[in-house]
Amino acid sequence: MPRRRAPIAITLGIVGALVVAFFVFAGIYADVMWYDQLGFVEVLYTEWIARIVLFLIGFVAMAVPVWISIQIAYRTRPVYAKLNSQLDRYQEVFEPLRRLAMFGVPIVLGIFAGVSTASRWDSVLAWLNRTPFGTADPQFGLDIGFYVFELPFYRSIVGFASAVVLLSGLLVIATNYLYGAIRVSGREVVISKAARIQIAITAGVYLLLQAVSIWLDQYATVTEVGSLITGASYTDVNATIPGRQILAVIAAAVAILFLITAILGRWRLPLVGAVLLVVSSLLIGSLYPWVVQRFQVDPSARSLEAPYIQRNIDLTRDAFGVSEIEEIPYEAKTDAEPGALRADAETTASIRLMDPAIISPAFRQLEQFRQYYQFPEQLDVDRYELDGESQDTIVAIRDLNLEGLGDAQTWFNTHLVYTHGYGLVAAAGNQRSSDGQPVFLQSGIPSTGTLPEFEPRVYFGENSPEYSIVGAPEGAREIELDFPAGGDGEPQQTTFEGDGGPQLDNVFTKLVYALKFQSEQIFLSDQVNNESQILYDRSPIERVQKVAPYLTLDTDTYPTVVDGRIVWIVDGYTLTDQYPYSNKVSYSEAISDSDTVASPLAFDEVNYVRNSVKATVDAYDGSVTLYAWDEDDPILETWNKVFPNKLRSMSEMSGELMSHVRYPADLFKMQRAVLGRYHVTEADAFYSREDAWTTPLDPTQGQGSTLLQPPYYLTMQMPGQDEPSYSIYSTFIPEARGQASRNVLRGYLAVDSDAGSEDGTRAEGYGTLRLLNLPEDDNVPGPGQVQNTFNSDTSISAQLNILRQGSSDVINGNLLTIPVGGGLLYVQPVYVRSTGETSYPVLQKVLVAFGDEIAFQDTLDEALNVLFGGDSGAAAGDEEVEPTEPGTEGEGEGDGTETPVTADTELQSLLNRARQAIEDKQAALQAGDWVEYGRADAELAEIVSELIVLAGDDTAQAPAEEPPSDDE
Repeated sequence: MPRRRAPIAITLGIVGALVVAFFVFAGIYADVMWYDQLGFVEVLYTEWIARIVLFLIGFVAMAVPVWISIQIAYRTRPVYAKLNSQLDRYQEVFEPLRRLAMFGVPIVLGIFAGVSTASRWDSVLAWLNRTPFGTADPQFGLDIGFYVFELPFYRSIVGFASAVVLLSGLLVIATNYLYGAIRVSGREVVISKAARIQIAITAGVYLLLQAVSIWLDQYATVTEVGSLITGASYTDVNATIPGRQILAVIAAAVAILFLITAILGRWRLPLVGAVLLVVSSLLIGSLYPWVVQRFQVDPSARSLEAPYIQRNIDLTRDAFGVSEIEEIPYEAKTDAEPGALRADAETTASIRLMDPAIISPAFRQLEQFRQYYQFPEQLDVDRYELDGESQDTIVAIRDLNLEGLGDAQTWFNTHLVYTHGYGLVAAAGNQRSSDGQPVFLQSGIPSTGTLPEFEPRVYFGENSPEYSIVGAPEGAREIELDFPAGGDGEPQQTTFEGDGGPQLDNVFTKLVYALKFQSEQIFLSDQVNNESQILYDRSPIERVQKVAPYLTLDTDTYPTVVDGRIVWIVDGYTLTDQYPYSNKVSYSEAISDSDTVASPLAFDEVNYVRNSVKATVDAYDGSVTLYAWDEDDPILETWNKVFPNKLRSMSEMSGELMSHVRYPADLFKMQRAVLGRYHVTEADAFYSREDAWTTPLDPTQGQGSTLLQPPYYLTMQMPGQDEPSYSIYSTFIPEARGQASRNVLRGYLAVDSDAGSEDGTRAEGYGTLRLLNLPEDDNVPGPGQVQNTFNSDTSISAQLNILRQGSSDVINGNLLTIPVGGGLLYVQPVYVRSTGETSYPVLQKVLVAFGDEIAFQDTLDEALNVLFGGDSGAAAGDEEVEPTEPGTEGEGEGDGTETPVTADTELQSLLNRARQAIEDKQAALQAGDWVEYGRADAELAEIVSELIVLAGDDTAQAPAEEPPSDDE
C-alpha cells in the first residue's frame, strides 16, 4: 500500500507545482502584456533583468564563500581529536544531516542575500549610469554625484561583504569546535594549525573591510543629521573626521597582524591590536569628539559653527531650488482707503470664491445626473483662456461609481456595460449665480459649454472600475453605456475604439486574465471576443508610477482639456537624501495639511528635490507620456540612461498643454517648509533662530486642529510682476514659542505657476519664487487672527445666526490672502447648507478684511466697497450678482462700472470709519498729539452726523422706484 501511494503523492505534488507555476506565469505574462501595450515593456525588462542578475550575484557572493569556508573547516579537521562526551553526542546527531547542512545553510543564506541585493536594483543601476552634478562639496571637494550615487553603493558593498565574512567566520568557528579543531580545556583554548590559519585569515579580511568602512564613514559626515545642522559641524571636521581616518589605519594594521598570525601562529599581537582598536574607537571615536564639543565648541558655538552653518544654509537652498528667490521688503498698509484697489483691478476680478474643498456636493447634486456617477470630494483648480482672458476654474471628472448600481451590480454590468465616466465639469472660480450656486462653464450630458470641444469619455480616471472589457467587431451591437438620455429617451451606447489595454484575442490570454482577476466569466462570456481589450490599473498616478518607478509623484493629479482630449497631468519628482550639507525634511510631514494628509513614505527623509518630469495620461485610451521638465537634473539624466528613449523633450509639449501645466503643490509645500527657517541667509541669525517662521494652521478647521493651511492657486499680481499671473501662494507667521507666539504675518510666499502657451517653450517667469518680507514691528494680522475676528464680531455673528435658522449649517470657505492695495486683503466665502440628505452648500456671503477693518456682505464686490470707504476702486468678479436682500442702489465710481451699493453697505462703511476714528483719537491721546486728536474728533463728529442723516432717511421711508409687490 505505501508503494502504491508514493506515485500518487508524487503526481499530486507535480500537478500542484505546475498549477502554482502557471499562476505565477499568468501574473508575469499579464504584466508583460500591460507594459507592452503601453509602450514601456523595456522598463519592465530592465527592472527584471537587474533584479535577476543582482539576485544571482548576491546568492553566489554569499553562498559560495560560506560553502567554501565550511568545506575547508571540515576537510582540515583533526582526524583523531579527543572529544568530550557532549561533543560526541552532538556529532552523532549532526552527522546524518551533515551533507544537507553543508549545502543547505549556504543555499538558505544565499537566497536571503540574493533577495536583499535584488531589492537594491535601483541604486545599482543609478551607480552604473551616474551623472556628475558639476558642483563640489565644501568639505572634501568631491562632486555631489559621489555622495548621491557612489558613496551609498560603496557602503552597501562593504556592508554586504562584511556580512559574508562575519557569517563565514562564525560557521568556521562552529565547525571547528564541533569536530575538535578548537578545544576548551579549563582556561586553556587549543586551536589546530589549520583552524588557526583559517580563523586568522577570516578575521584579517573582516578587519580590512571594517577599515574601508570606517574610511568611507568620514565622507558620510556631510550627509548625517547633527544636533544643529545636517552636515559636518566644527566637531565633525576637527575631531570626528580625523578620528575616523586614524581608526581606519589602526583597523588595517590590526588586520595585517591577524594575517601575520596565520603564518607565525602567535595570537598575542593581533589580540593586543584588537583591544587597542576597541580602546581607540572609544577614545578617538567617542570621547575626543565629546571633549571638543563640550569644552571648545559649546562655549563659543555661534562663532565656531558659523562657517558650517553657512554651508548648510547655502546648500539647503540650492538643493530645494530656493536659492534664486526674490525677497521683497513689503511695508503692508493696514488702513483701508477709498480707491485702494484701483491699481489691482485685474487681481481683484480674479479672486476665487468657489472653494474646491467645499463645493463638491454642489457638483454632485447639480451635475451627477445618475446614481452611478460620482465626483471626488476634493475638486481641482485649473485655468482656461476664454474670450481672450484667463479664467480660473474649478474642474472635476464625472467618474463611475459602481456602488450606485445597487443590486444591478452583475458581472456583465460592472465590467462590460458601465465601463467609463463621462465629461469634465468646469465652474468659474470667481463667479456664482444669484442663489449661490456655481456658474458652470462646461456641464451637462452631453457635455456643453465654453471650453474647446473634446472627447468626453473617461475610461481612465481616479475612480475607474478595477477592470473593464471593451471593444467589439465592426457592426456588432454596442453595449457600453455612453450616457443616459434625458426624459423618456433611450440611453446611448458606444464601443471603445482606442488602444487602451491588452487584447483578449485568444484562449490563452483569456485564461491568463481569468486567473489574474479570479473570474471565470472572462474566459466563458460570449461578449469577450477577438476585438476585446481589458483595461486595468487605470488610476493616472498608478500608471505613471509603474512606467517611471524612479519618480515620486505629486499627490494631486488634475484633469484638463488639451488638444481635444481630457488628459490627467501628473508631476513627478526626483529625490535623494544624500545631498551634502542640505537639511533633511520629512516628505510626508511637509506636504500634509488640511487638504492632504499624507502617510509616511518608505523614502521619507529627503534633502534634494526637483520637479523633473511632467507626465500626462490620456483619459480615453490611458496612454502615458513623460516629458523631461528639468533636463539639467543629474538624477533624471541618470535614469534617462537607465531607461533610454522613454522621456520626451519639453520641446515636444504643445502650447495648449503648456498653458495647463502648473507649479506643483507638493514641491511648493516642501519649499515653504524649508524657507520657514532658511529664508535667513546669515549664519549668526540662523543660529539664534531669532526670525524663524512657520506655516499657520488652517483657521477653518476649528480649535484643536493641528492641520496646516494649504497653499492656494490664484491669478494675482505680486509686487515685482508687470501683470497678473497664475500663482500658488502661502503665508508665514512667527515660529511658535509656547504661549508667546503671535499669529501675525511675517512673510508671504508665492511662485509664478504660469508656464505660458507657446509650443515647447516655458515662460520666462515660470517658477520664480517671490517672498514678501513684512517688518517685524508691523502687526498685519495672520489668518488665525483674522478668522478669530470674523468669528467674534457681534454684527457678523448676528447675521450668521439668521443664516443658521431652519436647521442650516454655515460653512466657512478657504481664507485667501491677497497682496493688493499696498497691503494684504483677506477674503473668505461663507456657504450655507441645509441638513437634508440632498442638500449642498451655496455661497451666501463674503467676509473680507484689510488691516483691522472687516466687512460682511452678499457679494465680494459689495464687501470690498464697504471695506474701502464705499469705493474699492475695482470691480470683483461677482459684481453682477444681485444681493440677497437688495436695498437702495447707487452708482459707484471705481473703474467706471456701475456697482450696487445698499443702505446696509453705507451703514457698515460709516461704522468702520467711526471705529477707525475712535482708535485714532485714543492713539493721539496716548501720544499727546493734540492736533491729531482734534482732527480725529472732528472726523468722528462728521461721521456721526452722516449716521444720523442715514437713520433719518430710513425712518422717512422714501418712496421706492418701483411699486411694492403684493407680497410686501
